[in-house]
Amino acid sequence: MPEPTSAIETVWCPRVTVACVIARGDRFLVVEEEIGGRLAYNQPAGHLDPGETLQAAAVRETLEETGHHVALDAFIGVWQWVSTEHGEQVLRFGFAGHVLSHDASLPLDTGIRRAIWLRRDEIEALGTRLRTPLVLDSIDAWLDGRRLPLDVVSSLLPGARA
Repeated sequence: MPEPTSAIETVWCPRVTVACVIARGDRFLVVEEEIGGRLAYNQPAGHLDPGETLQAAAVRETLEETGHHVALDAFIGVWQWVSTEHGEQVLRFGFAGHVLSHDASLPLDTGIRRAIWLRRDEIEALGTRLRTPLVLDSIDAWLDGRRLPLDVVSSLLPGARA
């Protein structure tokens, strides 16, 4: 008879990520990053940290990856996806925001080469160099006018960093 597994081993948890669609005119803030030995393009995005709200994670990741201080304007949606990089399921929470300021002196996260502003057609032309299909999906949701109030995403975590 096999030995029982612990409750921790039997619990499945998807990876939780956040991303920001930041528009300036007809251009969107995109990061060029090195992933697995190749260059890829993505929105400012990353993982939720313990005790952090989704909104705080989106603002933090944008700053860490681009040097841009942003304010969130809206919630765009949630995407469920299986990553081609690691084969695990991802829940990606998308937000829209605008730039408050830029600090070019801030070092960017490891692997981030640069932050650039591109038009949607330029982003689409990147094709397989897009890190995920979620990049265009979230931009298209924003372009289609999807804007949900930020308070549709709430946290009941005690002492959560907002």
